[in-house]
Amino acid sequence: MVGGGVIHLLKQKEIQVISLIETKLNENSLDVIMRRKFSADEGEALDRAIGSVVGTLIGPLSLRFVVEKMWKNAGYSKAGDLESGTQPLYPGMLESPDLRWAFIRKIYFILCVQLALTVAVASVVVSVDAIPQFLLSSNTGLAVYIAIVFLPIITLCPLSCYYQRHPVNLLLLGLFTVSLSFAVGMTCAFTSGKVILEAAILTAVVVVSLTLYTFWAARRGHDFSFLGPFLFAALMILLVFSFIQILFPLGKISVMIYGGLAAIIFAAYIVYDTDNLIKRYTYDEYIWAAVALYLDIINLFLNLLTILRVSNN
Repeated sequence: MVGGGVIHLLKQKEIQVISLIETKLNENSLDVIMRRKFSADEGEALDRAIGSVVGTLIGPLSLRFVVEKMWKNAGYSKAGDLESGTQPLYPGMLESPDLRWAFIRKIYFILCVQLALTVAVASVVVSVDAIPQFLLSSNTGLAVYIAIVFLPIITLCPLSCYYQRHPVNLLLLGLFTVSLSFAVGMTCAFTSGKVILEAAILTAVVVVSLTLYTFWAARRGHDFSFLGPFLFAALMILLVFSFIQILFPLGKISVMIYGGLAAIIFAAYIVYDTDNLIKRYTYDEYIWAAVALYLDIINLFLNLLTILRVSNN
């Protein structure tokens, strides 16, 4: 219907133009008309008539363009969606949003692979009773267990130097993930399945909600880089307190307080590292960014597991 109306109006305007030309110039040949030199009044009248025809034709297109532009600016267009990469992730963003989104997807893909590998290795350790019995019932097994516990820390040293070298960084990342997954499995081996499931659900809810909040806050100009010094100081306090707890074991209440504070600190680390992922990590630091988020999630899970296990007992 709209197309038919436009064509009808266009024909009417064409008839008006032809009538105007015939009236003013009294010429029967269109070629002669096009070659004729018009006076100023005739040219102005002809321009108005032709402009009216062109305006009738492109008017609906211009209106459609304006409506689509307003629709996009209002945030309802799919092309203006955050995931499409057409809008910056934070105010003042100078780099390409598409490249940063590709970088973010790459890191979260690596993180998902790490978490899946952790679940697989930990499930094997929990399911096979012979593994924890061997590691804790003999001196050889205890030595192997201590080596496995310290292996992630040892692996982080070369990984911090070669995290930009492919494929060495991936090999070190795999060794780091498997060794830490084995330690997580040993922790879960002496915990009931109900407590493990509760800790996993709580960890998933906290990680997803804090990640979404950080992306939302970054879009509105919030910056969380100021958390770095405070989180580092809090982490040092946790490390010293854990060594004190090894030498002088504390009661259940102290363990629960320690687990609660540690869970809060690593939840804040998720916000801090996600903010760095959005704004500060370079494209070559994808391995280090994945390691940072992976450690935040694992430590949050282990501390929630500690709280639930103590409260359950």
